[in-house]
Amino acid sequence: MPRTTAVIAVTALLGTLLTGALPSAAADEPPPAPVAVDRFEGEIPFANPPAEGLFTWGSDADDPPKLRIAERADAPEGSKVLEGDYDISGWGGFSHDFAFDRPAHDWTASKGIRFWWYGQNTAPLPPGSGKRIHFELKDGGANGEASELWTTSFTDDWEGWHLVEIPFSEFQYRADYQPVGGIDQVLGLDEMWGYALTLPPGSPGSFALDGVELYGKAEPALNTKVVTETVVHPVGEGGTAEVKVSVASTGSTPLAEPVTVTYATEGGSAQAGADYTPVTGSLTFPAGTPSGASRSIAVATKKDRSAESAETIPLVLSVTGAKAPAENPLVVVDAHGLPYLDPKLPVKKRVADLLGRMSLAEKAGQMTQAERNALRSPGDIASYDLGSLLSGGGSVPSPNTPSAWAKMIDSYQLRAQATRFQIPLIYGVDAVHGHNNVVGSTIMPHNIGIGASRDPKVAERTGAVTAKEVRATGIPWDFAPCLCVTRDERWGRSYEAFGEDPALVTAMETVINGMQGARDGRDLDRNDKVLTSAKHFVGDGGTEFGSSTTGSYTIDQGVTKVTREELEAVHLAPFAEAVKRGAGTVMPSYSSLDVLGDDQGPVKMHANAEMINGVLKERMGFDGFVISDWQAIDQIPGDYPSDVRTSVNAGLDMIMVPTNYQDFTRTLKDEVTAGRIDQARIDDAVARILTQKFKLGLFERPYADTSRIGEIGSAGHRAVAREAVAKSQVLLKNAGGVLPLKKSQKVYVAGSNADDIGNQAGGWTISWQGSSGRTTPGTTILEGMRKAAPEAEIAYSKDASAATDGFDVGVVVVGETPYAEGFGDVGNGNDLELTAADKAAVDKVCAAMTCAVLVVSGRPQLIGDRLGAIDALVASWLPGTEGDGVADVLYGARPFTGQLPVTWPKSEAQLPVNVGDSAYDPQFPYGWGLTTLTAAPSGGDSALRAIGVAAKVLQATGHGTSAEGRALLAKARGIVQQKVGQNVTEATAKPFAEADHLLLTGDLTGAVAKLRAAYKAAG
Repeated sequence: MPRTTAVIAVTALLGTLLTGALPSAAADEPPPAPVAVDRFEGEIPFANPPAEGLFTWGSDADDPPKLRIAERADAPEGSKVLEGDYDISGWGGFSHDFAFDRPAHDWTASKGIRFWWYGQNTAPLPPGSGKRIHFELKDGGANGEASELWTTSFTDDWEGWHLVEIPFSEFQYRADYQPVGGIDQVLGLDEMWGYALTLPPGSPGSFALDGVELYGKAEPALNTKVVTETVVHPVGEGGTAEVKVSVASTGSTPLAEPVTVTYATEGGSAQAGADYTPVTGSLTFPAGTPSGASRSIAVATKKDRSAESAETIPLVLSVTGAKAPAENPLVVVDAHGLPYLDPKLPVKKRVADLLGRMSLAEKAGQMTQAERNALRSPGDIASYDLGSLLSGGGSVPSPNTPSAWAKMIDSYQLRAQATRFQIPLIYGVDAVHGHNNVVGSTIMPHNIGIGASRDPKVAERTGAVTAKEVRATGIPWDFAPCLCVTRDERWGRSYEAFGEDPALVTAMETVINGMQGARDGRDLDRNDKVLTSAKHFVGDGGTEFGSSTTGSYTIDQGVTKVTREELEAVHLAPFAEAVKRGAGTVMPSYSSLDVLGDDQGPVKMHANAEMINGVLKERMGFDGFVISDWQAIDQIPGDYPSDVRTSVNAGLDMIMVPTNYQDFTRTLKDEVTAGRIDQARIDDAVARILTQKFKLGLFERPYADTSRIGEIGSAGHRAVAREAVAKSQVLLKNAGGVLPLKKSQKVYVAGSNADDIGNQAGGWTISWQGSSGRTTPGTTILEGMRKAAPEAEIAYSKDASAATDGFDVGVVVVGETPYAEGFGDVGNGNDLELTAADKAAVDKVCAAMTCAVLVVSGRPQLIGDRLGAIDALVASWLPGTEGDGVADVLYGARPFTGQLPVTWPKSEAQLPVNVGDSAYDPQFPYGWGLTTLTAAPSGGDSALRAIGVAAKVLQATGHGTSAEGRALLAKARGIVQQKVGQNVTEATAKPFAEADHLLLTGDLTGAVAKLRAAYKAAG
């Protein structure tokens, strides 16, 4: 290296201090020569796996860093370094994977890994206060993308080049994510596939890296560590805490050397002698002790018979012969005797008592929600008095199982017990169509399919199943349902809506009762109910195409431009219903609202005090709490303090930070102290949050009740999803009665979505964006067909390349691949066209035989140019894991009864097009849906007149929206659809669509009149 020995030695010392290691005093033999891993002189290319190379990754299109190899005069090694720039909102970084077709590397002979890092601080900061960078090793497994992940971190506390040395003993098994669910949880070092660096989110930055190499000689003694079962040990006053101390060795081999653990109770808020009996002593684990052996330390507490908050008793451990635990155990004497702890008192009194005891810092913590992966350490839950954690999409434990979720949530709740008042966390998750982050859960159809069912009872049952599965994993809060009214299907979130008609969205809000139970919240403490979050308030489904300023998004998070009348009728109406149904939380939209005629221009919803304070809380009487969306306050114009005070003063009660909880809590306290946020506003926010925590029973039962965990993904739950799938299928065309299929027919199945669980589940499934393939257990449509007709000959050729002769009927299942949020926006890499492969499959199969085409998608696909060649067309939406439900209607076990929840356009140029528009000429109108429930109705206009008379009677007796009323209109709809056939015109489509809207609003007679108008227009 072109540096003096003295400079290298000094910088290496800084690196050892950085990682917490101490320079060894032993110098019996010279250290081995370092082993180069990366010199960044051009020997390693930028390339994606399976080839060896450097590659970037991130949570969205803007998050992968930009890398380059650059020549630098100050390069610590050689003449070039790796440089990069980043601006990460979620997560992002880069990896070096070794070639998959060559043997893994063996690093067992080395002590650790080191590299030169160019510090970006303009002035030196105290160690540990700079930006945190995570460094990860890829160990074992088949290759670098199917290996076990081990992680540690360092902080960038210097300016200029410094050498970071990380002993392998510092790496911990990554608990939040493992690509293969983990292998053996042993850092073997004999099968290394590369490394990765995760860069800090929240603000732009740059970095430079050079000279990655292995250093030192392996230290076998450090393969042994001392662990405690938990860090926090709550105990009732007068009880005795048992602190379990164990030894563990790499490979689970017996101890090669003795290990001694000395201990003593020191410090804390409890008083030695008065509150507990001090303990000191030592534990010895002799050589030969089996790995996993444990001893216990007893800490006895005393009763003083006075009501008080929780008190802490740290137990300080000192270890020789092994690596010490990362944290010392902490015994906590539970809070007791205080009014807020009394479950017999009314919730309002409990809230008032607790609120009166809290400091500003504790209140600020309650208003803070952090993403679990953003925690610098689990101890920050108590240090910052955090009120909430969440799992973002794909933020899962390892392994991703229900029991692992419950254990993870419990571990976080346990940390909250170390706070003064032991206020439990409220953990949240986006379970938007079932407990969709959990492998093996029941994945329901997305909301667009539930809307197609037109069945409020189905919506309620799916909500109840979702709540059971979510609560069984210890999570009491679901960021659902989405009550958006999708007005432009170019929007990447349109499948999260129940439909384009606010009356349909309102009708499906029975899902709230399925999730929460009674409207007054009295069921929330049950082990099968969760707190809901009505989102996104208000107008997120109405954003104008091209108005988004978020990254490459075209419509998501854009501007909704509406008249005051349209705002009330279309976008606010579903939230008024949610408040009536008792939704416990409301989440504002990322989007901006521009009410035409008020001369205010667009206002970010997270800053819209008129809507949140004025309309939601005051006019509608919403008494739950308002939670922000992910890092959404950062989009408010102004600096960060302005973002905080504007959003809180506008009525936000809890902020989904989600990564920068340190700055948020500090800023919030500063704004209150300076008088820019009133203390009464803080007290109102915290009272609202505490109210829901008390209603959920979290103070009495903060930990997971796993008695229902066996029901996750159960046959009973899947049966509910299967019914919802069947009822969501919309039969758009059925020339010659192709459907239902006969079990005697020879069927040729093709298309990209016939046999793909990931595609039929869509986004928000296991990961945020979802992915193709078998991501979770379930039944594909092809598998469902084969189960429904086990004796039938059912051939499958994804691309229709197999011979097509000899078959009675073809079923081509086409559509979209998964996406979520703005990544799905049309114009952002997506459109409404089928892929070339899907078009070719449709063309080939439908030219060769009678065919049915199923469109599995989150929104309509443009198929008009092929409609003439297609005998039967089905909108299958995104059915989730239960492909059996699709097979049920294909083979007639259940009838087709679904109706379009959105208008099916003829072209993208028609968008936006919605029921009620003055110009309305779609491919298929809103509400369209043929049925196989009964034979084609007869009677024509005379039958419609008779139906109109019956409708007047039902409506006059208050039964306009009853099951009888819906059945009556279904008969009328069938008469009209038979008359119209495939000759949909503007004259028939407009009144047909409006009839369904009128039915949903209770105007049964008006609906029949519209259908008569459509019938007459059909000629």
